[in-house]
Amino acid sequence: MKLEVTRATSVNEISLGAYQKFQEVCATSNDEEFISMKMIEIFCGIELKDVVKIKLSSVAEMISHFSKIFAEKQEFIHRFCIGTQEFGFIPSVEDISMGEYIDIVKYSSSWEDMHKAMAAMYRPIVKTKGDAYEIQEYSGTINYADVMKFAPCGIAIAASVFFWTLGNELIKAIPHYLEKTMIKKMKTTLASQLNLANGGDGISQYMQLLKETWSDSMQLPHFHYTSA
Repeated sequence: MKLEVTRATSVNEISLGAYQKFQEVCATSNDEEFISMKMIEIFCGIELKDVVKIKLSSVAEMISHFSKIFAEKQEFIHRFCIGTQEFGFIPSVEDISMGEYIDIVKYSSSWEDMHKAMAAMYRPIVKTKGDAYEIQEYSGTINYADVMKFAPCGIAIAASVFFWTLGNELIKAIPHYLEKTMIKKMKTTLASQLNLANGGDGISQYMQLLKETWSDSMQLPHFHYTSA
């Protein structure tokens, strides 16, 4: 009996959860042949025992196909649906809360937790007016993290790249903002707390440390695919 294999034509036809499973395989195995077979199993939705029945030339073609679609640049999407629920990206990134920012940075540093980052970046739309919309108030990732495993993978990739770029801009802007608006109030307190001999020099050192810390936290996730 001929095995019918349906393959995704774009990254957005692959769920975030499926890509997370593939990333887990890549992280735990150095066997390229096994990784290639798991790629087909996960992305095509067939059992591993059936993958070995596929012609070698077809396997090579599918690996090349998946490598190609994952190499394509993904378009950033503001709104998308999972089932009947529509989700929207944070409407105004200028008004992002500290809690949202911390959770997105923390969870977007690895694909294992990317569904949690997505639950912070995208939330249910509660009101729309033309192209404008409002999303549910942020109360943590627990409510929609598992749901986000069904989000299109391409949307997750584009969102993480978008937020990484935004994060770099915030890294540049926030220390400058703190220096400009809070430096006078912080000088005495921080100098005392940090046991710095010179208040001005100490603040400069502290601001540089803050910038470096935020920069280290904003690392773009690694997109792994097997090349043919």
